[in-house]
Amino acid sequence: MADNQFKRSIAFKLKIGSISQGKPNMEADRLKSIEIDNKTVTRVNLIGNLVDKYIQEGEKKFGSLTLDDGSGQIKIKNFGDEVDKFNALNLGDTLLVIGLLRYWNNEIYLTPEIIKKKDSSFLLLRKLEVEAEMPKTLNRDQVSAMKDQILKMIKDAETQGGIEIEKIILDLKEHPDAINSEIKKLLEDGLIYEPRPGKLRYLG
Repeated sequence: MADNQFKRSIAFKLKIGSISQGKPNMEADRLKSIEIDNKTVTRVNLIGNLVDKYIQEGEKKFGSLTLDDGSGQIKIKNFGDEVDKFNALNLGDTLLVIGLLRYWNNEIYLTPEIIKKKDSSFLLLRKLEVEAEMPKTLNRDQVSAMKDQILKMIKDAETQGGIEIEKIILDLKEHPDAINSEIKKLLEDGLIYEPRPGKLRYLG
């Protein structure tokens, strides 16, 4: 009987930034769900880098992690003995987190069900995966602005010996296919070159 009453919601794969842009559905002071791209979301599946960690010991044990995927940040909170699950996590770790969206003190946060360390490449894979489901057409001015951004990033990285295409895709807010298309044009125009696969340098 209990199994029939309990139905676990889908854990949607999302960019963190889309959570803050969604429309919260509140019931009194409790968050029921968030409307994101015509989806009613209560559970999420996120991948990001751990950029902040706070543990409060004592009688009221509390732990907070801050996850960042380049599109935004969200806090992951645990209480009591559950905080011990945060001990093995370090700043800079890439984490996959599945959990429930919560709301308190004007902030949407996550209560984790699953936290797993992942290779940093999973962050790029997730960005590609999520954005592949959200194709969008850029107008000429947007394409031109994006091309200028890409070129500036490549120029600015010359002192470090170039920039990885992966970093450009992660840092820009545009669709990866559109970014790759403009990189290809810059290569064809002779403004940039690829000293090795996946790395770009400025020619001018």
